[in-house]
Amino acid sequence: MSLQKNAFLTAVESNRPSDGFIKVTDSPLTSLSSEQKVILNRKGNELFNNGKIQEAARIFITTGYSDGLTRVGDLLSKKNQSLKALKFYILAKNKKKCEAIYEKIAKVISILEKE
Repeated sequence: MSLQKNAFLTAVESNRPSDGFIKVTDSPLTSLSSEQKVILNRKGNELFNNGKIQEAARIFITTGYSDGLTRVGDLLSKKNQSLKALKFYILAKNKKKCEAIYEKIAKVISILEKE
């Protein structure tokens, strides 16, 4: 195996999400009222702004708050954690952000195929 391919596999493994590609949810809880969602999203925004990203992410997933999910994805993307970011973009149904990561993945696969 080439050094470049080995380095790639090591990088992928070290950045693998802890829960892998398990789908967390595809829709928010339907039992929440609009008022409950507003209250939870405000709490999620507060947590996010205070750096408590995991706690905020759980709330955003629960409520289906796409803006919050996208912001979590953006933060992870800035930390070069594209696979984790992709999960949040998918949950937020943010096709534009997903496509950018899909393109990166396709480029990497293309490079690996040439070796």
